Amino acid sequence: MKPKLLIVDDDEEIRTQMRWALSQDYDVVLAEDRSAAINSFKDHQPPVVLLDLGLPPHPGSPEEGLNALADVLALNRFAKIIIISGQGEKNNALQAIGGGAYDFLAKPVDVEELKIVIKRTFHVAGLEKDYRALKEQVRNESFEGLLGCSPQMQTVFSSIRKVATTDAPVLILGESGTGKEMAALAIHRRSARKDGPFVAINCSAIPETLLESELFGHEKGAFTGAHVQRKGRIESANGGTLFLDEIGEIPLPLQVKLLRFLQEQRIERVGGRQEIDVDTRVIAATNADLKKGMTDGKFREDLYYRLAVVVLSLPPLRQRNGDILLLANEFLARFAAQNSKAGLAFDVEASKALARHSWPGNVRELENRIKRAVIMADGKRLTVEDLELGGPGIVVPGTTLKEAREAVERELVLSALHKHAGKISSAAAELGISRPTLYELMEKLSIARPDRDVKTVETS
Repeated sequence: MKPKLLIVDDDEEIRTQMRWALSQDYDVVLAEDRSAAINSFKDHQPPVVLLDLGLPPHPGSPEEGLNALADVLALNRFAKIIIISGQGEKNNALQAIGGGAYDFLAKPVDVEELKIVIKRTFHVAGLEKDYRALKEQVRNESFEGLLGCSPQMQTVFSSIRKVATTDAPVLILGESGTGKEMAALAIHRRSARKDGPFVAINCSAIPETLLESELFGHEKGAFTGAHVQRKGRIESANGGTLFLDEIGEIPLPLQVKLLRFLQEQRIERVGGRQEIDVDTRVIAATNADLKKGMTDGKFREDLYYRLAVVVLSLPPLRQRNGDILLLANEFLARFAAQNSKAGLAFDVEASKALARHSWPGNVRELENRIKRAVIMADGKRLTVEDLELGGPGIVVPGTTLKEAREAVERELVLSALHKHAGKISSAAAELGISRPTLYELMEKLSIARPDRDVKTVETS
């Protein structure tokens, strides 16, 4: 079946010419005014619409055409509307694009150029439809709030399914912003402890002098200010799951007491002498190198192996092939709904910039960047400027020097490879390094070699 194409124009001669030029490739539906356009759109649901701005009863003004644009998008925000009009002033074009139009062509229109634009628009509409179907499939198989269709995340989901059925301690590794707490919560919700509490504590956010009391609780009078007995996080997690984020920040003396709890499943409150049995599963997480910490004497080896019965590694967003735009559109839909801005979408350059950015802050950076863009956006299309992705190597505050350096290196390497179509010698020459050095850098940054996977290099 030919794809449906709706043409809205008040000039009968132009409608006839358009039908004659396009009917070989499309099932053309015609409408002469706003009312007929809306009825035809409801009846046929065409993915692409050619719309004249100058419609009756005010053909000399773009007002009726802009109203028709808004009406069609209200019926289907995914419709692709190409404005074709003699009202070719720049302000009208900007107003139409700002109102959600996909493209704008001024009369007189070159037929061959129009055919190319329509073909490209149908192609984009088809890709978006496939993407929405995939997103719906992923949502139907959603993993307790975790979202991802990449092979890397499917491996993570498979590991969570397996480990959730046990009571084994889990150590979750991953860069800041990769979703370690969400992974821990997914394990809890899939476990036999799902009806029990999920208690989380960020060990780096609590002063060392208070951390012991926060974890183990204290008795009345144990120290100045301890006016009442207080349960700690470990005891509060009885019957459920305790999540220890940034476990590498726990001081050595407290590591000994935590190790004893893991071995015996008993605790003593600060200032207390009574041992209390606690039945809780422990999940720990860190973005630090605990093995280096063991070598440096900052993290106990016996505690590491108690915590790391199962190790779950979360990939950084830059290595999750295909997930960036999936997550970006999910966040966009969520924040657009929260801010009463239905119909928002990324323009073409914004989508490219999202896929190209190295995301040193990972999913958290992506979420915050889109939330800010939705709040600040004026039109129906989010731009590169709205996302503040106008330059290479953008690094959000809070990243480490190592993360920032790797983000910039990755941007430069990917840019050189893309510019030279994956040719290592040319890319290395532009970067001012040797071929072997470039290969080493690519391996360090997890960038696939072009001869093995050109697509990965081009789309990372």
